[in-house]
Amino acid sequence: MTPPLPSPLLSLLAAATLASCSGSSQHARKFDPLATQAATSADVVKTSLNHSLNPALLTPDTSEFRLGPGDVIDIELLGSAEGTQSTFVGPDGRIYFHLLEGQQVWGLTLAETRKLLEHGISRFVQSPQISITLREVHSRRVWVLGRVSTPGLFELAQPMTVLEAISKAGGLFTSRMSGSTEELADLHHSFLIRKGQLVPVDFNGLIRKGDTSQNIYLQADDFIYLPSALGSEVYVMGAVSQPRSIGFKDQLSLLTAIAHCRGFIKGAKPSRVAIVRGSLRDPEIAVVDAQAILTGKSPDVLLKPKDIVFIPQSSPNSLAAYAELVVSTFARTVAANEGARAAGSESPVGLNLGITP
Repeated sequence: MTPPLPSPLLSLLAAATLASCSGSSQHARKFDPLATQAATSADVVKTSLNHSLNPALLTPDTSEFRLGPGDVIDIELLGSAEGTQSTFVGPDGRIYFHLLEGQQVWGLTLAETRKLLEHGISRFVQSPQISITLREVHSRRVWVLGRVSTPGLFELAQPMTVLEAISKAGGLFTSRMSGSTEELADLHHSFLIRKGQLVPVDFNGLIRKGDTSQNIYLQADDFIYLPSALGSEVYVMGAVSQPRSIGFKDQLSLLTAIAHCRGFIKGAKPSRVAIVRGSLRDPEIAVVDAQAILTGKSPDVLLKPKDIVFIPQSSPNSLAAYAELVVSTFARTVAANEGARAAGSESPVGLNLGITP
């Protein structure tokens, strides 16, 4: 049986503000979180998100590489006894070479940088010729984290696809300890974040089914995350006191999960609680009236591993838009936390979901 809520939390939850909000079921398919329980159906639906990729994303960027802070270049003044010198682009976008003062090269190509330096050196050397080679790239990188063999940041000095980035990270992690070759990444919950937005790459279709239409080219600062398939958490987000992940054991109800997060905060809309289930690309969404559950008018709802529970302060009328909001918020939160952890920060960024690779 689901354990009862502690009385202080029950009082806190019962005091939460109730606000009604209508939702559209257009282009939606139903699923029932009470299907395994002897209870009447709640206001629940399933929706398919429009996740078509722009074909232009399958075309590599043919523009020349442009320098940025942290990039390391080798510079040689031909005919000089000094030989090749290495220098890097500073945080201010400048490099220092020979007798020149700092030269602003941020955003310049290697050819443009060469011309700039030759023009400057011409004050000291007649008809100078300079050779420039890109040694290290630090201004343009992509993140590949989660269940890969060598997660981390990878240089983006030339066009790179999703599969090439995963390959650079050593491929999907496998369980060698048990002798199993099972790939332990959850491809249905894997995602790519670009400039704060979820890019709808179907990782399961790409990796398991060989759908190359999903193998898009990456851009600087793209974030790929492939979570563990062995995780069994439930994630509670939104207008609760302590958003977090909750370990799933035998069973977990909606009210118990909310109690683990210390209840609703002021302004929460418990009548429009969303439960998102299944693939991030094609999720199910159940809109549940938690206030009715609290007052005994509706039965509690049993959750499943990897469910995302979202308590809104306001919610879109469209169910598809609501599901999109929950999925994108979840992905951005995971990216922020995992990025901070990879960078060595012990403090979570944004909501503390406590997700582990």
